[in-house]
Amino acid sequence: QVQLVESGGGLVQPGGSLRLSCAASGSISTINAMGWYRQAPGKQRELVASMPSGGRANYADSVKGRFTISRNNAKNTVYLQMNSLKPEDTDVYYCNAKFFRVGTYVLEDAWGQGTLVTVSS
Repeated sequence: QVQLVESGGGLVQPGGSLRLSCAASGSISTINAMGWYRQAPGKQRELVASMPSGGRANYADSVKGRFTISRNNAKNTVYLQMNSLKPEDTDVYYCNAKFFRVGTYVLEDAWGQGTLVTVSS
């Protein structure tokens, strides 16, 4: 079984910072990409940032210049450094991994449990 465990969410004041972490574990052969999505009530889940194996990060326009995604490939871990946080960043953030399971050639998706980020005074 492949699982993604997230941590780092919480309450922060506007202008503050948080760092999210997500570690993938299980029968994973290789990970092609990891990323972060967020979803507000009644809204579709949207991409925040992603990091494919090719190395070029992708960011939503709303977070460019404020958020930074990074990966530790040896630990199957992805991070999201969030600076200059705004109230509109308040959401549940979900980690995602696209991977090959050991012994297979089919690309699969896995999701973290979600971690709540609240930006408020």
